[in-house]
Amino acid sequence: MPDVVGRCPFCGDELQVAKLHCPSCQTSIEGNFSLGRFQRLNPDQLAFLEIFIKNRGIIRNVEAETGLSYPTVRKSLDDLLQALGFEVREEPEPREAPDDADRRRDVLERLKRGEISAEQAIHLLKQ
Repeated sequence: MPDVVGRCPFCGDELQVAKLHCPSCQTSIEGNFSLGRFQRLNPDQLAFLEIFIKNRGIIRNVEAETGLSYPTVRKSLDDLLQALGFEVREEPEPREAPDDADRRRDVLERLKRGEISAEQAIHLLKQ
């Protein structure tokens, strides 16, 4: 059975449900019913939501699974929140300075190669 689409394929307006039917007992209910928030999402938004939930909201894991950058994942999440009817607040994300990230990566690589001990790596990373 195909999924319910939430937008009119011709004009893009939100669709309303006019009839509900139970296949088990053949009961039908007619009227005007609104769709839930999730039926309003387009297929790309639904796919992103599934990946986001599967990864328990850990953006780093969403980045790895989708191959998208952090800013793109955040933009997709903001678009999803807006489509669900939530207000999107602009919050600056704390990011490491490029040279700090390079320094941390270097320390971890040295630890991986066995050039320094775990204790030395911890000390260097805390600096």
